[in-house]
Amino acid sequence: MKKLFHSLLLSLALISAVLAPNAQAQEKSIIISSTTSTEQSGLFGYILPIFKMKSGIDVKVVAVGTGQALDIGRRGDADVVFVHDKPAEEQFVQDGYATKRYEVMYNDFILIGPKSDPAKVGGGKDIQTAFQKIAAAQAPFISRGDKSGTHAAELRYWKGAGIAVSPSQSWYKETGSGMGPALNTASAMNGYILADRGTWLSFKNRGDLTILVQGDPKLFNQYGVMLVNPAKFPSVKKAEGQAFIDWLVSKNGQDVIASYQIGGEQLFFPNAKK
Repeated sequence: MKKLFHSLLLSLALISAVLAPNAQAQEKSIIISSTTSTEQSGLFGYILPIFKMKSGIDVKVVAVGTGQALDIGRRGDADVVFVHDKPAEEQFVQDGYATKRYEVMYNDFILIGPKSDPAKVGGGKDIQTAFQKIAAAQAPFISRGDKSGTHAAELRYWKGAGIAVSPSQSWYKETGSGMGPALNTASAMNGYILADRGTWLSFKNRGDLTILVQGDPKLFNQYGVMLVNPAKFPSVKKAEGQAFIDWLVSKNGQDVIASYQIGGEQLFFPNAKK
């Protein structure tokens, strides 16, 4: 009886050893390199469980600035890149790191600053004029300084305003951090900062900060998604990655994105091309 029991245990152990790799092989997952705004706004926490329930695919997110997210894709260390810097995304495709870029959704950038508004920019509709006033007043300005999509947009606005900014200027501070930590710094310093609306709406530590400039068409903030080219990187999970992209731009995916709200306010607006 004892020998029979040991034989049974051995058989069960062998069966487990054989089945375990097969079970692991059946687990579907992908890696997305994306922006801090899609994570810190809470969007991924809202949409990814819905996608997994429908597809069985687990999505692991590496949330960094857009520049870093694209670099991860260039190394083949992600299956999908989901970011918001259209010129950089188009260059990514042109360089062969992806074969197609899909537009997914948009929101907008806003200029945040202290309610006391020492640069007197509040209520304005022109972001470049506001930047000129901030520079003239040498009021504290917090820049992410992290090569993110938000940082790239900020630099475009400074250039459009005809102002060269540098960390050597005492009023211009670079944090090298994501949107949430940069907003924390702006709150602590009572400074101005360019933010995406989604992260601002989910941001709790506002202190004396408020929205001062919004509505300029130049503040439009488009998000795009790309499958990393499997011809360049055979390790890319083509089927699973494309399944995620197809869902994002489908009616169901677009409806889910549109339904994400904080305090009754919609954070992202789907605009995938039909």
